Amino acid sequence: MSELIFEIEKDFQFEAAHYFGHSDANDLFKKIHGHSFSGTVTLSGGAQESKGWVKDFWKIEKIISSVIDVLDHSLLNEIDGLEKPALEQLAKWIFLKLDILLDGLICVEVRRESCGEKARVKK
Repeated sequence: MSELIFEIEKDFQFEAAHYFGHSDANDLFKKIHGHSFSGTVTLSGGAQESKGWVKDFWKIEKIISSVIDVLDHSLLNEIDGLEKPALEQLAKWIFLKLDILLDGLICVEVRRESCGEKARVKK
């Protein structure tokens, strides 16, 4: 039997504000406004034979926090790479930051649950 591949997920959340400056943005969204964001990071890989897990969830959480802490309670437009902070760009920004820190990263999803919106970026 070939080695089984697992997918594991760790959720995160943060609060942040943003605005949209493009000409066709709804007037309401041209003003600074905030959201409660949540998301999920997905990793894929084989279980480590000596431990039985793909990666320690505690270590995953610490790595995710090191990236998310930059976003928490911030104005996203002021963060390098998020000058146009659409949900898709936010998912991409988080993915690119985590991709160099987390082996096996395959997906980042970011949600604005109160709006019923989410964006996902995958390898």
